[in-house]
Amino acid sequence: MDAGGGYNPRTVEEVFGDFKGRRAGMVKALTTEVEEFYHQCDPEKENLCLYGFPSEQWEVNLPAEEVPPELPEPALGINFARDGMQEKDWLSLVAVHSDAWLLSVAFYFGARFGFDKSDRKRLFNMINELPTIFEVVTGTTKKQAKEKSSVSNHSSSKSKSNSKRGSETQAKFSKAVQSKDEEDEGLEEEDEEEHGETLCGACGENYAADEFWICCDVCEKWFHGKCVKITPARAEHIKQYKCPSCSNKRARP
Repeated sequence: MDAGGGYNPRTVEEVFGDFKGRRAGMVKALTTEVEEFYHQCDPEKENLCLYGFPSEQWEVNLPAEEVPPELPEPALGINFARDGMQEKDWLSLVAVHSDAWLLSVAFYFGARFGFDKSDRKRLFNMINELPTIFEVVTGTTKKQAKEKSSVSNHSSSKSKSNSKRGSETQAKFSKAVQSKDEEDEGLEEEDEEEHGETLCGACGENYAADEFWICCDVCEKWFHGKCVKITPARAEHIKQYKCPSCSNKRARP
């Protein structure tokens, strides 16, 4: 298994693009396509690895036979722990090892093609702007977004309260209208701030105002409609939406 070893990105931008593609594939395996991933990780098989490809695809396969391999290899034997722990804990463990593998591949390319200190720093900063696979799988990114939104909304409420005190000389009717306007404005700001920090549970990308999103009523994670194949028209007929991961959860044999 060469994990796309025939493709050799040579610039910082190309290595980052390679990283994003592999990451997207592995995120799909651990979220929207988790049922298939779970099925392929049969503990009865030999040591298996989860590979991500620049094409945003993933594969569970045996490790490379050549020694040393052309690219760093991902964690070996992920299938053996599948039935020995809770599914969410097992997926989190695979996610952590996947994050480590992605970094090793990216900086392998950096070393191979002579990235200097500034190139390596720039590459790491670009990678660090994305949530880790572990954060996407465990929902940590959403928790962080909620905390940021809560702090921001608290500060906004305090400033609005102070402004109201300074307007006590205005007529009662004017104050009531102003208060309602501020409340409506605050709700709009809160919605914008909260969604601005929200990350898709499938691809990990940020919220954009012109995109359709849908929230899972079970795990409360948000998803791009295109990532979970839900259109606005279809969503109107869904009373309770369950994301692919929650839909596939059931008692394991």
